[in-house]
Amino acid sequence: MFAPPPVIKTEVFARIPDSLRIKNRTSTWVKVQRNNRPTDCFLEGPSFDRAGNLYVVDVPWGRVFRITSQGDVSIVAEYDGEPNGLKIHKDGRIFIADYRNGIMLLDPQRGSVTPFLDRAVIERFKGVNDLVFASNGDLYFTDQGLTGLHDPTGRLYRLRADGHLDALLTNIPSPNGLVLSLDEDCVFVNVTRDNAVWRVPLQPDGTPFKVGAFVRLTGGGGPDGLAIDEQGNLAVAHLGLGAVWLFSALGEPLARVQSCAGPHTTNVAYGGLDRSTLYITESETGQVLMAKLETPGQIMFSHQ
Repeated sequence: MFAPPPVIKTEVFARIPDSLRIKNRTSTWVKVQRNNRPTDCFLEGPSFDRAGNLYVVDVPWGRVFRITSQGDVSIVAEYDGEPNGLKIHKDGRIFIADYRNGIMLLDPQRGSVTPFLDRAVIERFKGVNDLVFASNGDLYFTDQGLTGLHDPTGRLYRLRADGHLDALLTNIPSPNGLVLSLDEDCVFVNVTRDNAVWRVPLQPDGTPFKVGAFVRLTGGGGPDGLAIDEQGNLAVAHLGLGAVWLFSALGEPLARVQSCAGPHTTNVAYGGLDRSTLYITESETGQVLMAKLETPGQIMFSHQ
């Protein structure tokens, strides 16, 4: 349908040092998600603070790393959980989508991680995955669990700034990364097991309607993390292909950002002084890659 998009090369920005890699251990997450393959770290959830530090999570070992602009890595927190997505509120609070525990709060000064939202009313989440803030402070997040085409019951939630929780969709086969459109009148959701990016338009009262597939992919493990730039173009991390696809606001392929490391490109975030560098977590090798792009990323809620 389209000509092959041009390839944009990446380089390594940072690597989790050997001294911080877990050796000779396993976990339930590693046994199920990795078939018990040796996993010394598994990176996800990249997000920048106002000082230019990049935060990433280590899913199986319940850790949060902070990476300076020079690429130096340190542990901010280590706790009993499975952190997956991470976003920073403009007031400095750090929110974590924890697969095991729900939405958590990280205090980066003390390194403490505490529960924020662990259930919908009295029902436990299936396994929350990723999250994003709207400009008014509403928090959108996906509840993925082990859903898929065999069990299309994954959910998209919105936690309003006033504390009211809305279940926007309850029929998604593996909802993953998500972003809001530039005018915030729709949500884009990576649906991993459907190998697609769904578009979720929102009516003025915030309810979804006319939900449909926006982009369809092939191969790999499906789309994982998602980011958006100032022109409304989407950066879609394709797990298993070692690539991040750039799609226009109309859904047309613009470029393939190619991993210079492993195939597990799990998530993305725009950063740098001009927000024109795309940072990519490559989980197989425990590295963060980067690529220079032409269009700056959209300003995140943390920087508003």
